Amino acid sequence: MTANTNRRTLLRGLGAALALPWLESLPALAGTAAKTAKPPVRMCFWYVPNGVHLPAWFPKQEGTLVDLPPTLQPLSFARDYLTTFSGLTHNTALVNGDLEGCGHGQGAASFLTGAQAFQTQDAVKVGVSVDQVYARHVGNATRLPSLELGCESARSGNAFGYSGAYKTHISWRTATSPAPYEMNPKLVFDRLFTDGDRKTTGATIAERDYYRKSLIDVVLDDANSLRNRVGQADKRKLDQYLTGVREVERRIQNTSRTVAVPGGSIARPPGIPEDFDEHLRLMCDLMVLSFQTDSTRASSFMVTKEATDRNYPWLGFTDGHHELSHHGGKAEKHQKIREIDRYHISILAYMVEKMMSVEEADGSTLLENSMVLYGSGISDGDRHDHVNLPVVVVGKGGGTLRSGQHLKCRAETPMSNLLLAMLQQAGVPTGRFGDSTEPLPGLLA
Repeated sequence: MTANTNRRTLLRGLGAALALPWLESLPALAGTAAKTAKPPVRMCFWYVPNGVHLPAWFPKQEGTLVDLPPTLQPLSFARDYLTTFSGLTHNTALVNGDLEGCGHGQGAASFLTGAQAFQTQDAVKVGVSVDQVYARHVGNATRLPSLELGCESARSGNAFGYSGAYKTHISWRTATSPAPYEMNPKLVFDRLFTDGDRKTTGATIAERDYYRKSLIDVVLDDANSLRNRVGQADKRKLDQYLTGVREVERRIQNTSRTVAVPGGSIARPPGIPEDFDEHLRLMCDLMVLSFQTDSTRASSFMVTKEATDRNYPWLGFTDGHHELSHHGGKAEKHQKIREIDRYHISILAYMVEKMMSVEEADGSTLLENSMVLYGSGISDGDRHDHVNLPVVVVGKGGGTLRSGQHLKCRAETPMSNLLLAMLQQAGVPTGRFGDSTEPLPGLLA
């Protein structure tokens, strides 16, 4: 175990470094007085494409959340941590009359930047995204400044004079440099829990993969040494944590299988599940682990890219999502969109429940010290609207946010006002973000 023992101690083995969550005994082991540190604020940003079924999204009443609308029902258990909004708009996405076909790229590109996407097929230009602004502020304190994840290939063609990159990226490091997301859970896991030079790390991963060994095996000696030095409560917490890491690792290992295709079979990239539901849940588990171990404090998650026609057969139908979003007012399509929306929210609820179960240094939970923003850059998919966006925030931001409420904003309030308020409450010294006009009133505790 590293000699510099602190609450973020690493368990080490050859080519592996497993960051630990907070343990009460660690300050004493390091020869320092016990000290309850205020946990850091984590920011996480989810994006879903193609808009939503609006009538089932917004609560009917302003103020305290009592009864959640149908789409948000899976979050009922976390109602006190939930803030919903109506009236938020990205005016920067309303450009050139929102030409038919470019609304998807504009919606995704402006979602976390509050900036207008430059119309060109050969280059990209939009703005720095809110997650990257936060990463610049806190990234030096963590192994990874930020973590960008997705569950669908980022390949996308140009459309209506706009680069396809706008439809596939929500995180932007600079105005001209999108932050590519990783869609392979195995590569994310290895990135979080490997250590050493490239040769040593590569050899360790290759050996683990070949023999289907566990990361826990590599750090077991260090883990046993620590277990013998901590109190009973910390032993339980350590065992619980290691069991959780092993469970995620086991599920990733089980994805390395061949897939039958016409004329033969192919091997899926190791680590990417065939089951899309499992893919989503693994990414949620990895985000929670990255926050729990303070490996990063800024994350973005693009569930699927804009204009995706992915289908969801386990919901009872095989229509493509994009096709359904152009509902033309048909009741059957509206119902299917609503089912997809609710399913996406259920995956968010899966992650939120995990975050509620993680105990922090001061006895609070990971969710209490986080801001998880979820939404789409399009409101109604049939019209490619960017007005009255479907957006929610889960978490209390370390006690800085008022939650358990529905905020009705004046019409066409810039969504950047919300993003600015989140940055300020997380300690970023800035008075402006994107096209903001002021920090969003009513959100601050």
